[in-house]
Amino acid sequence: MLSDKLYQSYHPYIAKAIENIEKVVVGKIREVELSIVALLSGGHILLEDVPGVGKTMMVRSIAKTLGAEFKRIQFTPDLLPSDVTGVSIYNQKTMTFEFRPGPVMANVILADEINRTSPKTQSALLEALEEGSVTTDGETRVLPKPFFVMATQNPIEYGGTYPLPEAQLDRFLFKIKIGYPSQEEELEVLNRIEKGHPIDLINSVVTIEQVLEMIEQVSLVYVDEAIKKYIINLVSETRAHQQVYLGVSPRGSIALMRACQAYAFIKGRDYVLPDDVKYLAPYTFSHRIILKSDAKISGISSEQVINEIIKSMKVPVKKEAIR
Repeated sequence: MLSDKLYQSYHPYIAKAIENIEKVVVGKIREVELSIVALLSGGHILLEDVPGVGKTMMVRSIAKTLGAEFKRIQFTPDLLPSDVTGVSIYNQKTMTFEFRPGPVMANVILADEINRTSPKTQSALLEALEEGSVTTDGETRVLPKPFFVMATQNPIEYGGTYPLPEAQLDRFLFKIKIGYPSQEEELEVLNRIEKGHPIDLINSVVTIEQVLEMIEQVSLVYVDEAIKKYIINLVSETRAHQQVYLGVSPRGSIALMRACQAYAFIKGRDYVLPDDVKYLAPYTFSHRIILKSDAKISGISSEQVINEIIKSMKVPVKKEAIR
């Protein structure tokens, strides 16, 4: 559990939420933080990690903490787009078509093993991720707010998978990994689950109305012109870097700025710092760039390239970066 001093550094609602989630998710404060940042900035997360490290439990605990409707979609090769978005069924009594909403019509969605379904079904999520709506039978249906998707994919098994295209990867705000717990954390997990699962013991501590209120407040967080230029310089450097074939798009610039606003908010600030940009850029950019073939052969990762760019860039001085 976090110390009282660390809890005091958060916005009051966020401190309550993280404390509640930590009753289920042990030692993953960074990943929980990033998940809340994505939720409050209107973004989504791609989790790339091996099975059994707590991805589902983290999403479920977030949903339960917010009192939000949770749905899990298990992506398989035979899944159809209508299985995700919903379908209209003819009612013989009323002689009309009735829409039966799919699992995407919820607040918090776990899209499990998203790379195991066909590109056609993957694309059914594109509109939902970007526009917050889905189109079925020619009618656009607005999704409930807040709307947050956490998609997972296994980095080990690639047989029978369909890698996500760049257009869909670009829709995710962050790409993160949970990783294995330490021995002490794993012992704590065993102790907590010995007599029952802790997910059954937590309740909602933040309401949907409070979440929507925080989302509005996030958009009011001040971003200085120097910070915006810093973000643009980082993005421009990804496009000019000698080891990068395709750099970050303008959508990536917008995503990073919004993420920084949300991160500043959960930290109890109404302004963005350069350190916020430096911290969040690797999670925001690493899945948005394509490396050249020789860089891949040399074993260079996109994270390494992003970190190299961050270190090489001049950071705005503090007096210019905040009000």
